[in-house]
Amino acid sequence: MHEIRWNPVLKWWVMVSAGRESRPLTPADHCPFCPGSGKVPDAYDVLSYDNDWPILAPLPPEVEPITSTLYKNARSYGKCEVILYSSDHNKTLGDLSPSSMDRLVDLWTERYRELGALDSVKYVFIFENRGREVGATIIHPHGQIYGFPFIPKKIELELASCKEYFEREEKNLYREMLLEELKDGRRIVDENGSFVTFVPYFAEYPYQVYVIPRRHRLSIDQLSDDEKRLLGSSLTRIVKTYNHVFPRDFPYMMCFDQKPTDGDDYRYYQFHVKFFPPLRNEKTQKYNACSETGGWVHGNPSSPEAKAEELRKIMETLYGGTR
Repeated sequence: MHEIRWNPVLKWWVMVSAGRESRPLTPADHCPFCPGSGKVPDAYDVLSYDNDWPILAPLPPEVEPITSTLYKNARSYGKCEVILYSSDHNKTLGDLSPSSMDRLVDLWTERYRELGALDSVKYVFIFENRGREVGATIIHPHGQIYGFPFIPKKIELELASCKEYFEREEKNLYREMLLEELKDGRRIVDENGSFVTFVPYFAEYPYQVYVIPRRHRLSIDQLSDDEKRLLGSSLTRIVKTYNHVFPRDFPYMMCFDQKPTDGDDYRYYQFHVKFFPPLRNEKTQKYNACSETGGWVHGNPSSPEAKAEELRKIMETLYGGTR
């Protein structure tokens, strides 16, 4: 069974893919993303790879008709891809060289454009799940891209808030947020000529950060070559900093938020990258329990200002400060 089903209460789509529960576990001594596996070229730097177990597909199966006037379903149109960051099994995003990072950002940009051009794709979601705490089963450095046939509810809410603010204040909400953070300064972790990395004032997770461009950009394909280079640098630096927070692998969820590809005007929005790390400390995970999952009310067990200072000090030790 592959389909999407409509939740009439929350007004969002749920992807249903019953066959994915039978995905085989990857043997500990085998990685499908390493050269020699038979799944990838014998030599590559960065690579786009069609997901072996997609939850969305360009030609999905037909769905079983339903007679309900309350519920509805639809075919699971879309695309699921894996983006391989390196052929080196033991690297992380924070270990990539500037040239490799440049090629990765170029690949993300290419896939955003190509998937966004599909009639069935309304939103291109670039992301990385790193660590078993967030469900990653293969440690080889990689992320994913989903081409959704709808705009995800969280993005839909963001767009509505940004539009409302723009119409009321004639200003960009994310731009104003960035100016507030720069003015305060306590939550800034890193910055360069094009991007600022900070722990948001309302951080939901202890080590959560946003990476926001200084200039108004709606999507990754609107970045100049210099901005793409500095985006890559910002991402490499924060991940390497994460890698030094604890003497263990540091899990996170990295999400690219950008304008939908449905052809509408989203000039009030702003491209940005969010990191959601699930650790409270070296040995304790911050779980999304009843308040977070049932009520969408997050409880942050730490001070955003204190965590920003902790990350900033690590980054200063690694890099000697911001650029």
